[in-house]
Amino acid sequence: MDMEEQRRRFTSELWQRFEQLQAWAEENWPDKEHPLSSADFTASRKEILALRRQEPEPEQGGAQYVDMNPAPWP
Repeated sequence: MDMEEQRRRFTSELWQRFEQLQAWAEENWPDKEHPLSSADFTASRKEILALRRQEPEPEQGGAQYVDMNPAPWP
């Protein structure tokens, strides 16, 4: 099994486990006046998806600097 296949399998399982964790967190959140929603987990979902399409390291020909915080619209 090559590294790309291992990464796909790992991220698939991680995604499933994260969905279970999110469902548990939404059901068991103690502050019922301010319930959790899927929007509260957006950043985590983006991070998990980024694992699937991991960028090459600079020594592998990847960018040396990737701007993670682009400038806002004028």
